[in-house]
Amino acid sequence: MSEEEKLSYSEAIKKAGAAITRFPLKPVKGVPLMCFIANNWDSIWAFHPDPSDILIATYPKAGTTWTQEIVDLLLHNGDAEACKRAPTPIRSPFLEIFSPPPIPSGLDLLKTMDPPRIIKTHLSFHLVPPGFWENKCKVIYVARNAKDNLVSYYHFDCMNLTQPEPGPWEGYVTKFMKGELAWGSWYDHVKGYWVERERKNILYLFYEDMKENPRREVERIMKYLELSVSDEVISRIVELTSFKNMKKNPMANYSCIPDTIFDKSISHFMRKGEVGDWKNYFTTEQSKTFDEDYEKQMKGVNIPFRTLI
Repeated sequence: MSEEEKLSYSEAIKKAGAAITRFPLKPVKGVPLMCFIANNWDSIWAFHPDPSDILIATYPKAGTTWTQEIVDLLLHNGDAEACKRAPTPIRSPFLEIFSPPPIPSGLDLLKTMDPPRIIKTHLSFHLVPPGFWENKCKVIYVARNAKDNLVSYYHFDCMNLTQPEPGPWEGYVTKFMKGELAWGSWYDHVKGYWVERERKNILYLFYEDMKENPRREVERIMKYLELSVSDEVISRIVELTSFKNMKKNPMANYSCIPDTIFDKSISHFMRKGEVGDWKNYFTTEQSKTFDEDYEKQMKGVNIPFRTLI
């Protein structure tokens, strides 16, 4: 993308900011999505990637931006300056996102890029365009334990003025358990990719593992992508993608999005990045109720989540 194109993207966001509102959700194949996505579903479903494209899939607020930055740095041999060529949403477009004009859609941005492209999605497994599987694209899925994911998503929905009003914390917990949030059920999401991971050659990562031993997980991503970088470059990537460094990196921290869309007086896009922050929000009773429901919803699927490390 040229400097002129990057500038036009930034200006488009600013122009649209004044007209931004909390858009309602509309179901697509049983999954509630923002109405702009649902209304353009046919073009999203028809997207046909290049075999060299890399898809990074997550439930919202599960380590998406972190993984996008790691992959971009691996593809550029740890070159920090190359990865500051543009903000994350331009370097790694959001496949299904559609916003009010004049903001370009994820599909519009992808048309301006040459493969291999790093593509972000929050779509459930059954909503991923079939072209990704037909072309045997590399797909990296990152899963985060339900309680921390819920807390992070709650804060994001408070500050993201395009998503439905989150309401009080107590009600938000219930909506999460019922799958009534944008992009649907966390339970269905993590299970969908888990059961297909071997058949579709999906690299399934855990946020908690990335926090516990980032070097190990960066090396796993490197090997999966069939890349080879030096130990020194691995160390540099681990340092550059630490939460502390990414939070102050304007090309990764979403500070490019104006306050009329992401209200930073409520919360920052990159808030804490911790494992176990849920303990600061769940009451004992809420935790008990949540755990009981979790056991029912995850019955028969043994995904090794950790709520503490």
